[in-house]
Amino acid sequence: MFRPVSGGPRRACALIALTVLLGLPTAGLARTTPAPAEASGGSNPTGVVRYRLGPGDRLRCSVFRMEGYETVAEVLSDGTINLPRLGSVAVWGLTINEARQRITAGYARILRRPIVYLDLAEARPVRVSISGEVQRPGLYSIGRGGTNQLSSSGSAVTPAAQISTSGWPTLVDALQKAGGITAYGDLRQITVQRASGGPGSPIRTLQFDFWRVLQAGGPINNPLLYDGDSILVPKADHLSEAELLAVASSTFAPDTISVNVVGEVERPGTQNIKANSPLSLALLSAGGLTRRGSPGNVRLLRLESTGAIKQATVAFDPAAPMGSLQNPPLQQGDVVVVDRHGWAKTNDALKSMVEPISPLINAGSLFRLLGL
Repeated sequence: MFRPVSGGPRRACALIALTVLLGLPTAGLARTTPAPAEASGGSNPTGVVRYRLGPGDRLRCSVFRMEGYETVAEVLSDGTINLPRLGSVAVWGLTINEARQRITAGYARILRRPIVYLDLAEARPVRVSISGEVQRPGLYSIGRGGTNQLSSSGSAVTPAAQISTSGWPTLVDALQKAGGITAYGDLRQITVQRASGGPGSPIRTLQFDFWRVLQAGGPINNPLLYDGDSILVPKADHLSEAELLAVASSTFAPDTISVNVVGEVERPGTQNIKANSPLSLALLSAGGLTRRGSPGNVRLLRLESTGAIKQATVAFDPAAPMGSLQNPPLQQGDVVVVDRHGWAKTNDALKSMVEPISPLINAGSLFRLLGL
């Protein structure tokens, strides 16, 4: 009569370990570890994009109980790393687990059942493109930490406009890096286009709503950025005065912008005003209109992204709500021209006509010409 042996699973694991150490085939033995596809998360049921290796990443690689195989290698511009006794291995576009499996397969040609350890020693900077309604659209390289400056190009940077960040860069970090959004940026439909895999893989489009958080609070989905992401801030169709003020006072907008106010104002020149401020604030910063200025004939000049200059005539009303046609919000680099009223133009025209002959005409000659 046989007695049951306690610790059956332990004996099975011990038998497998002994078989591996002796170099014997393991076919038919019970498998207690997950398959490589399961361990690497190849199925990825949640749809989360895994980190993909690229040029600039630094990898720490070693082989279990094998001296002379330890190294820290950087992914070169061609997407390969150079490993001891193996040479160049292409890892561009692979996850950490996929790269480990490829390196293991390479070492398996010269070693018996190698166990490879692969870690990310240092990640490359995240390079993204930012377009749309931001103060400084373009290409950015964002590291893990630093200072983001919420200011427009050419305006002074105040300590309040500097935001220190740490950790992996996020979508909000990128918007702040670009100087913040403009007065017409739509926080409800910010999109991120991202490759789902390595080079040439299909592009996924993700959409995020930050306005809901500003309005009602609650948790925010601030995604981590990946190298090669493309960020777009669309233009809002219509923003109320309350929405403009809420965005202007948030960390999504720059601290100040620079506009030029010329013409019939007390202090013409460059004015540094708060971002997304209305026309009335720029005119007040310039000292207000002179007696010769015409509130109904204020021109607003704006350089468009296409290179064209957009010109609009504003019937300025300081009591009009912010964002209205009579008191529009300003953007970085706008030029405000305050024209003269009709009576001032008439007087200036008469003065120009009389000025060339003014030395010949004095009060006495004028009386004689009039027969007085």
